[in-house]
Amino acid sequence: MDLTSRLPALPQSRTEPDGSAVVRVLSYNIRSMRDDEDALARVIRACAPDLVLIQEAPRFFRWRKHAARLAAKSDLVVLSGGATAAGPLLLCSLRAFVERTEDVLLPLTPGLHRRGFATAVVRFGGVRVAVVSAHLSLDRAERLAQAEQLLARVQETDAPYAIVAGDVNETPDGPAFRLLAGSLQDCRAVAPWGGEHTFVRAGAPRRIDAIFASGGVEVLACGVPQGLDGITPADLAAATDHLPVLSALRLPARH
Repeated sequence: MDLTSRLPALPQSRTEPDGSAVVRVLSYNIRSMRDDEDALARVIRACAPDLVLIQEAPRFFRWRKHAARLAAKSDLVVLSGGATAAGPLLLCSLRAFVERTEDVLLPLTPGLHRRGFATAVVRFGGVRVAVVSAHLSLDRAERLAQAEQLLARVQETDAPYAIVAGDVNETPDGPAFRLLAGSLQDCRAVAPWGGEHTFVRAGAPRRIDAIFASGGVEVLACGVPQGLDGITPADLAAATDHLPVLSALRLPARH
């Protein structure tokens, strides 16, 4: 997709009269904020998200300060995660009512990077939803095991809906991605919008970052927000080495 082309309008966040909620969800690998932090914040602000599911958040010296600064620059607040989840981080708008959060560390495989999940249960309008940000392993076998643990985490929640997003580290034809898409909706596949490929810096362009939603969630649109008002090719290139994934989801009220 041409980075300068204009996108069809993305549904705006709203709460409907019956308590149903339309939310914007952003997934973004930010490479530990080692690139242009202001460009990163501009991209996030232009997406106007209710939830941001981040991977590779700062994990070392003063990591909480870095996360709080990014949240403030993006007109959001820190919800959960960071170093205590081995990198996944959740940000949210003030529209979200937070019920609970939990950072989960996964078993450590010797010689491989520690992984974890940043999790929360939040409410929008009259709807409760579980949220999980994940960054799966570079190792194929460990990645599949972590996808299984991710699905188990979703199945354990008492919230009626779940949103899962992250850097899967493989394309949709890989076993871990297929496992996730077999139990959850792959939002980009359900309602494609914007660009497809999320990693274009090396090798063939490919989609390795995704947003997934549980059954019952209405996927309105999902893709890389190339061409969205306020987002420039220069900022996308300067912000980090991944491209973001933005989705509009409708969470029906349950009465």
